[in-house]
Amino acid sequence: MKILEVKDKKDLKRFIDFQYTLYKGCKYFVPPLRDDTFNTLNREKNPAFKYSDVMIWIVEENKKVLGRIVGIINRKEIEIWKKNIARFGWVDFVDDIRVSTLLFSTYESWLKEKGIFESHGPMGFTDLDPEGMLIEGFKELGTLPMIYNYEYYPKHLEKLGYFKDIDWVEFEVKVPTKIPEKILRVNNIVQEKLNVSILDVKKAKELKKYAMKIFEILNESYSSLYGFVPLEKEQMESYTEQYFGFINPDYVKIVVDKEKNPIGFGIAMPSLSEALQKSKGKIFPFGFIHLLWALKFPKKIDLYLVAVKKEYMGSGLNALLITEITKSCIKNKIVSAETSGELENNLRVQSFWKYFEHRQHKRRRCFYKRLT
Repeated sequence: MKILEVKDKKDLKRFIDFQYTLYKGCKYFVPPLRDDTFNTLNREKNPAFKYSDVMIWIVEENKKVLGRIVGIINRKEIEIWKKNIARFGWVDFVDDIRVSTLLFSTYESWLKEKGIFESHGPMGFTDLDPEGMLIEGFKELGTLPMIYNYEYYPKHLEKLGYFKDIDWVEFEVKVPTKIPEKILRVNNIVQEKLNVSILDVKKAKELKKYAMKIFEILNESYSSLYGFVPLEKEQMESYTEQYFGFINPDYVKIVVDKEKNPIGFGIAMPSLSEALQKSKGKIFPFGFIHLLWALKFPKKIDLYLVAVKKEYMGSGLNALLITEITKSCIKNKIVSAETSGELENNLRVQSFWKYFEHRQHKRRRCFYKRLT
């Protein structure tokens, strides 16, 4: 058994392929798009490498990959949060403590060589990358934006000296037949009081011109959230090209002030979970057929992001945006929505689900360790 640094595209392909091999036959695992993972971990493609020291490793035995990990020293994170800390991500391993030990001991040794003595994860380069290790909900179907992992993962982390730093919770929310009257009344009051309106967008290409403003609002709104690192212009442009082509304007709501300036947004997408399972994470040669069908005839949606400018926080705009998405769901006969991770202490957002039939069905954790 040995650990190898990923140095070229051939190694990176082995790194990516391992996840699909490890979870083959797991009915809850949703394979991410291979091209997205490749672009995110490619130094030539991802602008985050400009401000991050990154190491990528695989563990193999007899030429067979048994584990993988990415170590990230994000210099912007260190500067913003005033912590001598690094993060790990894209971590997977077979149920063998020797493998996980070799992965983390190599990663931690690299950190100490760099003068870093705190570690947390799983996290990516930004909040738009997968983060959090699943600790509840192992028998629930995964989603595209979130990580799925086997039940033994957190047990290995605890044996290796990691403990809870913070948790995210996720909900399945049933789409009602109609919006509760109380919510409609409150939303009308909010719109009149703040003199705001919902932008009417019919086509995906119309949304592109608002993309940069959306990411600016995201940077402002999420600045105080756990481990957040703001996106730079180059990253915003990269994410716009990468994701805005998939967006269905029915499930993207932008709220504007009286001058028609965006002040908040909500983004949801048709669930691609089953389509990705059928396509095995590949768009070509035939994977795009499953993805296009899921985008055109969805039964479920994934709620990705809701954010408003700081001066509007607590004003009711978040609820207004979710209500507008719900209206589209009712119109299109969507059955349910899956929320992405909400910080366990974000009670303001979670309180909105009390108006709907819902269940908290998943929990994921960011682990922390002080290195000695």
